[in-house]
Amino acid sequence: MITSSALLRRALLADAAFSGVAGLALTFGASPLATLLQLPDALLRETGLFLIVYAGFVGWLGWRQMAPRPLILLVIAGNAAWTVGSIALLFSGVVTPNVLGEIFVAVQAVGTGVFAELQYMGLRRSTVAVTA
Repeated sequence: MITSSALLRRALLADAAFSGVAGLALTFGASPLATLLQLPDALLRETGLFLIVYAGFVGWLGWRQMAPRPLILLVIAGNAAWTVGSIALLFSGVVTPNVLGEIFVAVQAVGTGVFAELQYMGLRRSTVAVTA
């Protein structure tokens, strides 16, 4: 267990807030967003559902003064993988979004990468919890 630094808690809570809002928007607005961005409806809806669950988990970690280090590392690694995966998706040819869709994917990839970096910095500022 670690005693989470203020930076780590804030970065986790911000990640949870943005992920929750995005999750709700993607889940309940998948069809119009799919048309607007030229991305598959199912991809947007399933991503949204994942983000809702993810937001709850990350929010739970962010509210805790003490947190399991492996779970924090999992979030950081997941955010880094999401960033790389999002950029790879654009170059894969699996989807063919319009320019607005490309911008959407790129912006959320960069944002997720920023959260990963802030969370990593916050983890480095955290201390190992002393247990009795």
